[in-house]
Formats: sequence, structure tokens, C-alpha cells
Amino acid sequence: MDHIDTVWFAVVNPHAGSGKMLSLWKNAEERLRHRGITCEYHTTGNRHHATELDCSAARKGLRRWMAAGGDGTVHEMLDGIMRGIAVLQAEGMTADLSDFTLAVIPIGSGNDWIRSHGVPCDAGIAAELIADGSFAAQDIVRVISPGISGPGRKQEPSYMINIGGIGLDARICERVNLQKDAGKSGRLLYVNSLIHNLIHSKIFRVSVICDGKSFYEGECLSIAFGIGKYSGGGFRQTPEAVMDDGLLDVTVIPPIPVSDMPRAALRLVDGSFLSQKQVLSAKARKVEILPLDDCCEIMEADGEIIGTVPVCLEVLPSRLNVLHRG
Repeated sequence: MDHIDTVWFAVVNPHAGSGKMLSLWKNAEERLRHRGITCEYHTTGNRHHATELDCSAARKGLRRWMAAGGDGTVHEMLDGIMRGIAVLQAEGMTADLSDFTLAVIPIGSGNDWIRSHGVPCDAGIAAELIADGSFAAQDIVRVISPGISGPGRKQEPSYMINIGGIGLDARICERVNLQKDAGKSGRLLYVNSLIHNLIHSKIFRVSVICDGKSFYEGECLSIAFGIGKYSGGGFRQTPEAVMDDGLLDVTVIPPIPVSDMPRAALRLVDGSFLSQKQVLSAKARKVEILPLDDCCEIMEADGEIIGTVPVCLEVLPSRLNVLHRG
């Protein structure tokens, strides 16, 4: 094997790209090889397999990681990086988030994270950017929720690289994931799920605390948390998010009259969402969502359901190096 500092650990999701993964990955791999990039790659066998592979790679000393897939693969690899760091530190070794670099070969049906970094959904161009060393540091958020580890078990955090949410946002992701598991694909999955969940929307009551101060308390339709701007195939719930400002953007949506819902949905697409009069927004390093009454709404991070309210999100002090097109 080449010097370990120059080798990229690549995880390839064989289910990404609606069956086009193999040809797209082959093209990207050829470009990388032509540019002198060496990859040690593995295919994922099931959900969370990428996280397991990553822990082993971190212990081997690999620090350059590549996700060939969509946002779900990226999320799993981020969790793997963080768990790998925890293992190394527990064994007395020095390891920090800033030691790692994460790139993506965008093959999956959902590639929202890279939009905020100016990377097009083109596997070949992404490969060239990797070879050119086009990277920047971005914030990462730690998420604590009792639903992640389950009752009676040690509470372990999950991590977020793009956008998460509670309520309507999470239920849209839940429905999309169920449809993907059933073999369906395409951006219309998000649109159909949005419409379905708006029609069957549920209201929940929580307290939102930003950096130790009460920001909102009462009924909600949805809450979004963003480092990036895009989710759900291009929707913008946190359109003013900055990926390296050390802050998490928070968007709280109280109950909206049915007559206003179509306008609000359109503003999710064109980026003017925060101008909706009912919508509240804030920026904070740490955000806590506490249940009122018997609220047990689900939480999603980067499109994956990871837990339930109560939830605590906090921007980490170190940043991750990621693919970026300036």
C-alpha cells in the first residue's frame, strides 16, 4: 500500500444512484487513478455498515475518507469518523476532528450537503476537485437524544454535517426513507412526502433554548437546524446558514393556517422561507429542545431518524476538512 497519509479510504454504497453506482464510480475511480490518487475502497452491505468500516479505518491511521453515495452515506461516514476518534482517544492516542478530511463522489439520489459547498452533482467533477485538493473546514454538530441509544443503555451521540429537524421535517424524512427501502427513488419522493405530511400534519409542544436562553415555548409544526442551506432535494429551511461560523441556524415553524401552507412550501424552494410571518429564526452554538406535556416527536439528522425529543445539539470546537469548490 502507498504511504498511509496519501491513501483515501473510500466507502461505496452499491444501492446509490438508482442502479447507476457501478458505472459512475468506475468513471470517478479512473479519473482519480489518472491523477495519482490511491483509494482503498469497500462496499457497504447494509445500513450503518459504513460507520463500522470507518472505525476500523481510523485505527489503521487512515485520515482521508471518501463517500461514494448520497447524503446518507456521508452521514454514516461522519458518525464513523467520530466513533473512530473516540476509540483512539480511549486507547491513549491523539486524534482530533481537524485531522480528518471527508470528500464525496455524489452518486446517491440525495446530494444536498455538497450544494452548500458549490460542488455539482457530478461524480467526474467531484473526482477532479479531490485530485486538485479543493477543500475547506466546516462545522460539525453533536446531537444527544435518548432515542439514539434506547432506554437503559449508555447514551451515545450522533453527529450532523448538514441539516436536521423535528416534527414535520423529520416525518418527511421518515416517509422518504420508507419509500427508498421499498425501492423507490427520485426527487418527487420528497415533494410527495411534503404534501402528504402537510395534509396529515401533527402539532407538538416544546421549549426551545438557545445558548441557555429561552427562545420559544409553545406549539410547533416543525423545527429545523442547519449548518448547510439545503435539504430534501433543494428545499431551504435554513437559507442563511454559514458552514464555518461556529453557529447552528434554527428555524421554528409554529402552526400555519391551511390557506398559508402552499405559499410556505413554495418559499422553501426559492429561499425566501424566513420572510413567512409565522416563522422564527435564530443562531446559536448550543440548542436544547425540551418536551412540554407528553411530546415525543422524532428527530432526524442529515435525513436519518436518530432519536426523539428531548434533544441537545451543540457545535463542536473543531472543524472537519471537506470537499469545497471555491
